[in-house]
Amino acid sequence: MVERLLIVEDVAEARAWLVSVAQNAFVHARITTAQNVAEACAQLQADDFDMALVDLGLPDGSGLDIIRRIGQRSPRTVCIVTTVLGEDAHIVSALAAGAQGYLLKGQPAEQLSRQLVQIEHGVPALSPTIARRIMEHFQRTGPIDNETEQLTPREVEVLTLIAKGLRNSDVAIALSLAETTIATHIKTIYRKLGISSRAEAALHANRMGLT
Repeated sequence: MVERLLIVEDVAEARAWLVSVAQNAFVHARITTAQNVAEACAQLQADDFDMALVDLGLPDGSGLDIIRRIGQRSPRTVCIVTTVLGEDAHIVSALAAGAQGYLLKGQPAEQLSRQLVQIEHGVPALSPTIARRIMEHFQRTGPIDNETEQLTPREVEVLTLIAKGLRNSDVAIALSLAETTIATHIKTIYRKLGISSRAEAALHANRMGLT
């Protein structure tokens, strides 16, 4: 459940709009805002967040720096890029930095709210055009042969569960394993599949017929 949410956006109108979108998606969430990298880092020092909506182009740096910092400090925080930048290079960079979703701000507010809500049901937060770009990327690069054969049966179980949106602690309970063991499995899965985020894991799991 999303109870504490951070929005990092430098444009006042866009920031207010995203606050409204987030409030519609998570009625009881406490929403904190930041206008730049420095403010966001200060908020991350002061509080823990369940989710962060992060713009990429900020006046004092890149939103990617915030996503990486969150990944180091609070891996359980779900990072979603909210931007107007839809080029392949930006998408790949964001996913590589650890973003677990990529939403374009040009969408209607109601659609954006629905996509945020769906995260809790294991659906990756990807704008339709972004999802198409990712699928086109897989089509250009070609499928990875025998992906399931690269993974052990336990790793397939873990991939299936994280692709459904379960957090490490939930996966640990489901499989009766330690959370540290789950984290090790996920690291191995990412290495074997050449991925770096749960959004990519969900796409791979869907392509492998696991979801």
